[in-house]
Amino acid sequence: MPLFEKTRIEVYLPDLPRLAYQDFLASLQEELTYTFGGCSVNRGVEGFFLGRIGQIMRDRVNILHTDADIAFERNLDRISAYADQLRQAASEALEEEVILVVAFKVYHCA
Repeated sequence: MPLFEKTRIEVYLPDLPRLAYQDFLASLQEELTYTFGGCSVNRGVEGFFLGRIGQIMRDRVNILHTDADIAFERNLDRISAYADQLRQAASEALEEEVILVVAFKVYHCA
């Protein structure tokens, strides 16, 4: 069976109980579903990062991802612009210094 190239877009959002975070998560789910036909959400993923003073900090995030029917290399400028729009929308809606948006090539076996 052949493999088909797609582009995976992931957005990492802090898992906080504040209404703005829940509302943005819901709007992003809707955006990815209408734009690409669906998305998945991994809620409450435990993550770790190194804090400013060198201590390990625990953080919980929600990871949204979608696999778009878009060839990665040929559309890198468009993919990059879309990822930046998602990051900008999250920055405007949430009280966060950094929102991680990731895009990379994946292959599906249909």
